[in-house]
Amino acid sequence: MSIVTEPLMQHYPLLEPMSHYDPINWQNPEFGDDAELPFTQADVFDAAARFQRFAPYLAKAFPETSATHGVLTSPLISIDAMQQQLEQVADTPIPGHVFLKADSMLPISGSIKSRGGIYEVLKFAEKIAMQETHLTYADDYAVLASPAYHRLFAHYGIMVGSTGNLGLSIGMAAASFGFQTTVHMSVDARQWKKELLRKNGVTVVEHNDSVSVAIAQGREEAAKDPHTYFIDDEGSRDLFLGYSVAGIELQKQLADNGIYPSKQSPVFVYLPTGVGGSPSGVSFGLQMMMPEGIYPVFAEPTHVPSVTLGMMTHLYDQINVMDLGMDGKTVADGLAVPKSSKIAGRVMRTLLYGSHTFDDDDIYRYLTMLADTQDIRVEPSAAAGFTAIVPTVQQFADQNVLKNATHIVWATGGKLVPADEMQRYYDKGQQLLADWA
Repeated sequence: MSIVTEPLMQHYPLLEPMSHYDPINWQNPEFGDDAELPFTQADVFDAAARFQRFAPYLAKAFPETSATHGVLTSPLISIDAMQQQLEQVADTPIPGHVFLKADSMLPISGSIKSRGGIYEVLKFAEKIAMQETHLTYADDYAVLASPAYHRLFAHYGIMVGSTGNLGLSIGMAAASFGFQTTVHMSVDARQWKKELLRKNGVTVVEHNDSVSVAIAQGREEAAKDPHTYFIDDEGSRDLFLGYSVAGIELQKQLADNGIYPSKQSPVFVYLPTGVGGSPSGVSFGLQMMMPEGIYPVFAEPTHVPSVTLGMMTHLYDQINVMDLGMDGKTVADGLAVPKSSKIAGRVMRTLLYGSHTFDDDDIYRYLTMLADTQDIRVEPSAAAGFTAIVPTVQQFADQNVLKNATHIVWATGGKLVPADEMQRYYDKGQQLLADWA
């Protein structure tokens, strides 16, 4: 039952179709306005420097990062064949060039959460090491992988509430240091993610409720132990800043492709959105590195448009999709978050170009299409950005500059999905594409 008032519905007419699970395309009227932000470019550089200090540790603790010397990075891939397929399916041209930012291929946890989640674990480990040992900023952080430090970290705990990927990134990173690690997982979490965490020595607490409940219970439990650090997906500054470092990485990748964002050469970045921390952090980082020409677009399930709802009404984390009478259910487990973070909407108030909501069936179609055209496999939520390209292009005010546009779909996860489960995703998408035709 909706508890949203009639005046609110009248003032924001998109709430009506939203409440009926109809896909909407919302353009943020405050995009580009001046605003005072709670973070700076210096914060982004500070986070990047910490990642750099920890690179020797990551290269030692996670051999899959040795090829990049412990640097967590993902490729920017031109996907011309997918672009042609999208144009054919939509029966409309997509001016410009489409890329995939494949965070689905990030090492360690195979998702965008390798940025924010691992970063916050690193920062906590650095704090403990400097408080209790003689570690200095100039040391080789590979020493943190030694048995002595492992014994030190074993006296501390890390706890988090998650729908899946954040728990994976934090759990795997924290366990590598020796922290006593607990992940509270919501009812939406995939079974294979729980099993992988347990295999890595992480305690998994299962909840038959939403991620907001899992987070709240994890927060309450962690508060009872002064040696347990709680990573709060609903309000963590460090998670946010870990994600923001992607802005430095993407600036270089765009330059390598001869792309320099401006009003005449817009770069649209399509980001799957759950609680909003990772897409907001990425968007902020991009804005700090490239102040002109970046147009972030969030993509959310029609049944869980939490960030769009919060930003549209200016109620941010004070409104829940259940307040609109919605069920909050989606197959995109990482996006099944009924209310936005305390940071996302407020930071993005003037940085977000717009958002699009999609039906779950569409993300299966697009993940299958991506596999067929580019031989790239992603999990369902990671295909969400594809749903927003055509609506964004069609509603963009200056159609003349779109021929110079760059479209970047942020693929947020998929590397660690078991082959049989990925095949089920693909088969479902294939069937849905046949029905679509």
